[in-house]
Amino acid sequence: MRVFIELSFDGCAYHGWQKQPNGITVQEELESALSLFTGTKMSVMGCGRTDAGVHASYFVAHAVWPEEAPRSKQFKDWEEAVWKLNGMLPQAIALQKITEVGEKAHARFDATERGYVYHMHTSKDPFLVNRSARIMRSVDFSRMQEAAPLLIRKADFAAFCKSGADQKTTICDVRQSRLVSLEDGSRWIFEVSADRFLRNMVRAMVGTLLEIGQGRLEPEDLLMVLESKDRSRAGASAPADGLYLNRVVYPDFAPWHLDWSHTAKEI
Repeated sequence: MRVFIELSFDGCAYHGWQKQPNGITVQEELESALSLFTGTKMSVMGCGRTDAGVHASYFVAHAVWPEEAPRSKQFKDWEEAVWKLNGMLPQAIALQKITEVGEKAHARFDATERGYVYHMHTSKDPFLVNRSARIMRSVDFSRMQEAAPLLIRKADFAAFCKSGADQKTTICDVRQSRLVSLEDGSRWIFEVSADRFLRNMVRAMVGTLLEIGQGRLEPEDLLMVLESKDRSRAGASAPADGLYLNRVVYPDFAPWHLDWSHTAKEI
């Protein structure tokens, strides 16, 4: 039987989602816990990749649950399985729900939309370390707010793709792009959603918006950067610690929380 596994994780301690030869990853930790829990080797496929240090308040993986494994039925329902697995997983990874799905359901290829939120703050705050990116320089966020909606379009986003990334296409349909003030203006979030994202795309977007906020580019220059398809024309990638995957949409699958409105809440 195939299942969708909904989870959240703090990316600080991990080299991203996908298994790597030189660092611990979220996928590795999840597969290890599932294999121990069921008594047989299990593998999972994630809805996408996240870079080292990037968080996910919402993430989906699929797996084939081994019904005949030695310990695969030692729980009364999926809620109890989630509770037991959470006791086995590190504190930085939390399972939210396990749901039986169709045999061909795919966490990556069936997703029709993904969303990210990037947290920034301007005042030193020890409780936001590794949770939000501190903006050290003077930035005019109103200029960034003016520029952000210009990214809403179906276009070639090669200028915001990590150099050397293996991408079959760099065409993306960006459906939301906005900068929102939290509290008294000392904290901000950049919200963006699209049908797909390229490697390092959101961090490159934020880095370019910060160039605009610092007066190095004009808001309308964002379109010239986009049209150039040249990564060197965009800003440097923003730090990973402010970035959260917070939205993965499927045609016939409701998220465990049933409401996307909470996903950009304050951290």
